[in-house]
Amino acid sequence: MNTPLPDGSNVALGQKAFVDGPIVEPVAIIEDSRCPMNARCVWAGRVRVQMLWHRGNGDKQPFEVTLGEPTHLADGQFTLESVRPERRTDVTLKSADYRFSFRFAGGL
Repeated sequence: MNTPLPDGSNVALGQKAFVDGPIVEPVAIIEDSRCPMNARCVWAGRVRVQMLWHRGNGDKQPFEVTLGEPTHLADGQFTLESVRPERRTDVTLKSADYRFSFRFAGGL
């Protein structure tokens, strides 16, 4: 069993990470329609990622996140804060290239 990363600041697809409480794992990119950094676009685009929440009882609960939009998870809000690298018109990103940063704000 692979040990989760200690934080959610640089997580690749298939890596588990401890994010301020929950242990999560990004498993697939559903959408990456971000405007390439070397292009002009009418719409900034978005990124959607399929995730797994590894619960304490061993269950894996799927959920989806969209860049910059808080998602209800457990007793708080889970947010995909950034996606790297930037898209470019002259480079095709592979799944292994992606790195994500996540934040979890627990309930009060």
